[in-house]
Amino acid sequence: MVLRESESGGASQSTTVVVVGAGPAGLTVANLLRTCGVDCVVLERGSREYVAQRQRAGIVESRAVRMFESWGLADLVLGGAPHDGILEFRVDGETHLVDDTDGSEGPGARLCPQQLLVANLTAAHLAEGGDIRYEVADVSLHDLTGDRPTVRYRSADGTPHTITCDFVAGCDGDHGVTRAAVPEGVLSAHGFDHGVGWLTVLADAPPPAHPLLAVSPQGFAAHFPRGPRRSRYYLQCPPDDRPEAWPDHRVWDALRTRLADPALTAGPITDRETFRLRSLVHDPMQYGRLFLVGDAAHIVSPMGGKGMNLALYDADLFARAVRDHVRDQDDTALRSYSRRCLRRVWNDQEFSHWLTRTVHDAGDDTHRGPFLRNLARARLHRLFTSPTAAQAFAEQMTGLDPAPNPPAATSG
Repeated sequence: MVLRESESGGASQSTTVVVVGAGPAGLTVANLLRTCGVDCVVLERGSREYVAQRQRAGIVESRAVRMFESWGLADLVLGGAPHDGILEFRVDGETHLVDDTDGSEGPGARLCPQQLLVANLTAAHLAEGGDIRYEVADVSLHDLTGDRPTVRYRSADGTPHTITCDFVAGCDGDHGVTRAAVPEGVLSAHGFDHGVGWLTVLADAPPPAHPLLAVSPQGFAAHFPRGPRRSRYYLQCPPDDRPEAWPDHRVWDALRTRLADPALTAGPITDRETFRLRSLVHDPMQYGRLFLVGDAAHIVSPMGGKGMNLALYDADLFARAVRDHVRDQDDTALRSYSRRCLRRVWNDQEFSHWLTRTVHDAGDDTHRGPFLRNLARARLHRLFTSPTAAQAFAEQMTGLDPAPNPPAATSG
């Protein structure tokens, strides 16, 4: 890192990579770059406390666990318990257990809540002298198509800073500044609204024996572990519903009905919000020396747990590409970054879409109609009875790499 005074006052620095965003994507990029000796600076608009408490994903899939192992970081950054490979579908109160492991060698998925992964990644990076700057403001990107982009921001005390770098990793999510820095018309946005809303609830209540997806005429519900004494629940609701429409008694009544568990233990609700299920892909995931990573490039429906795992996959490809550039002066992986990421993105989007439609259509013939309801029930029956269908489902859940040479994609 080179430090000097900028012409406009404040500090001017130089580094190899500026990482914008200190969530799972940005912190994974930072840790992987540190492992291969590439310097970087991480900029985060929130406080460290705010970032650490964000509750989102809960499962690190097998492919991502093996990725961390390949970098020698699995024991350092992964916490939580190993996922036993069993997923429960409960259809009209009837239980069906599905093995979502694919039988391949190597470690399986881990029940590692996002906040635990973020805490471990943060601690690991800072312990090695990593540079994470919280509560930054007015982040702006410049000269992205030149040889040396610059990133400007203000620190918490209002001091202006300028960082010159080789690359920018945009890890600041769907509403961040990095994708907004790409000129209009460069990226194609492919979006889909599933027409479904979810209420998500975090509660201090006993977790289920296995991750649980429930289908009922009253709507979809799910129950996932988020720790030894904490659970995350999901309830299908109208797309424009508000959290205030769901007081505690209504939440627990709906869960007991849809999960077909009248004795479900309630607990203090610590967080609740509603959102629309949507999917979005930006193509390409690169503009000049800006590389979009994770939610900055793509949003996937929560079904299948692919959002955070896709971000980890992007981070791995980006870090390896930068390593090749720095170590071997080989830009092959940088040039193919977007194409390789999008191959997996579309594969996981398709799986998530399939699972989203299946569990929602199977329980509700009021809006989608009996024809689609029966199609969805047929898909579930095939999953429960066909070893071939179950194996294909397990491969998607595990996160196996899609076929290496899919048909060429076109941007509209």
